[in-house]
Amino acid sequence: MSSQPGQTGPDNPGQGRPGRGRPGPRQPGPGEQLFEQLLASAHAAAPMELPDLAQRFADAAGLDRIDVYLVDIQQRLLVPLADGPLPLDVDTTVAGSAYRAHALRVEELVHGRIVAWLPLIDGAERLGVIGATGPAIDVALLRRCRMLASVLAMTITSKRAASDSFARRTRCETMQLPAEMLRAFLPPRTIGNSHVISTAVLEPAYEIGGDAFDHSLTPSTLHVAILDAMGHNLASGLTTAVAMAGCRNARRAEAELPQLVDTIQHALAEWLPEQFCTGVLAQLDLADGVLRWCNCGHPPPLLIRDHRVLDRALERPPQPPMGTPASLAEVTWQVHEEALEPGDRVLMYTDGVTELRTRGGAEFGLERFTDSIIRATAAGEPAPEALRQLIHSILDRQDNQLRDDATLLLLEWRPPNTR
Repeated sequence: MSSQPGQTGPDNPGQGRPGRGRPGPRQPGPGEQLFEQLLASAHAAAPMELPDLAQRFADAAGLDRIDVYLVDIQQRLLVPLADGPLPLDVDTTVAGSAYRAHALRVEELVHGRIVAWLPLIDGAERLGVIGATGPAIDVALLRRCRMLASVLAMTITSKRAASDSFARRTRCETMQLPAEMLRAFLPPRTIGNSHVISTAVLEPAYEIGGDAFDHSLTPSTLHVAILDAMGHNLASGLTTAVAMAGCRNARRAEAELPQLVDTIQHALAEWLPEQFCTGVLAQLDLADGVLRWCNCGHPPPLLIRDHRVLDRALERPPQPPMGTPASLAEVTWQVHEEALEPGDRVLMYTDGVTELRTRGGAEFGLERFTDSIIRATAAGEPAPEALRQLIHSILDRQDNQLRDDATLLLLEWRPPNTR
């Protein structure tokens, strides 16, 4: 008779008690048991139960506590997921340093306590940090805290689309309706793999009207788009939403770039004939670094190499925006190409950046913008952090008050075999 699962016998020789020189079943160690319990609990937990889950982990691991912080929309504050702790500044605190550097940071407290700050990262997207507080943290305990950070990051990403809890925590102001609509369509702020990273920011964070970005990865290609609709109201947001839907619809049908632009053009002409949208739609081949793009009435991308902005490197003859009148509808969309070098960065932006006014009333302009880019990238920060610092340097010049949307998308090609 054959043995049933869980029984010993000739069909299950590795189970049961040791015999005839065969080893018995391996019993899971404490760390493995803790990991199993953590995964099961995280899967079933509601979003705002995650702090309690982290504390149960802390109790089991012999720590005083574990605090979970998420970064706010503008990436200026780390906001506690639980009630009680105060927000932490990203630029001036040890926790903020862990977020900025994507790395462990250790902080000494009074009474012989220390805090190990670890970043919460899902793939390439920075979500926040966790702080593990205790009398001492050895290598084994630190490994378990990293395990917790990974599980929490994946859990937060999987649950945030179905809950308002995370959105409430990470907002410092009331969001306007056009911004709410556009943000519902946006992908994660940062995506990437071992070959490439793409990261973007939008401002004013709570009042965007017509700007948006999109990026997506396949095994061979990074697809990116930056869009800017006419105006700064709900109709502008609707225009951008239709353009983004057209972009994704054509891209997922494996359309080439000219057909992709045509899809957007026809969608706008049919559904929003009084509206138009500028944009850059691009594809980066991950193997050879060839960037291909169509520019539809938009400012040309900037090529950053060795911390310098190469003058007019990606400037090409302009073409009309998408959604233009019927007399301009039959356009042959030109596809431009540029071979990138390993480590090159390409920055796309909307004209709301260069048309800003300084405190003295002068236009911010491309030259000042270029200087800001050089300062933001010269320190060698990873692309997401360099872009965060760049948008903040621009906002700080405006006292955090923008009259038009300002959107930036930065991609970096970094093939692993050239490192």
